[in-house]
Amino acid sequence: MPNAYLKMSSPVGQLTLVASETALKAVLWENEKPGRVPIELGPEKPDHPVLKAAAKQLNAYFKGEITTFDLPLDPVGSAFQLEVWRTLATIPYGQTLSYGELALRVGRPKAARAVGAANGKNPLSIVLPCHRVIGANGQLTGFANGLEAKSKLLALENPNK
Repeated sequence: MPNAYLKMSSPVGQLTLVASETALKAVLWENEKPGRVPIELGPEKPDHPVLKAAAKQLNAYFKGEITTFDLPLDPVGSAFQLEVWRTLATIPYGQTLSYGELALRVGRPKAARAVGAANGKNPLSIVLPCHRVIGANGQLTGFANGLEAKSKLLALENPNK
């Protein structure tokens, strides 16, 4: 069965949610760079249960009503990418981590650049919070939808900063 998709509006632009029959596979940006997330879109299915649940949870996240997601996920990537993406889910809401710290958490302390590359290919943006990863100096660095969107997401999670 081909992947289904659903488009939704958000404070950081239009998102395209992509799911298999049983799990969310991607959250893609409005101005998605071709090839960043190699995934085929099937038909648009606004009534797809996984897509409906993902849209509902993302809307609740943007309203500040939830801080974590409870969705079946099925990202496609290398073993290393999958490990990095799983580790993203452990970064608490409202907190940030440097690429070096993320590399330590995945057991590859000298692999900050590789972690950064894996982070950049994260197919489940927002749900697996790659926006919470920042430069060692505390500055915002690279983000698939641009630094303005990254800044908005971090501000949404930490409005007092």
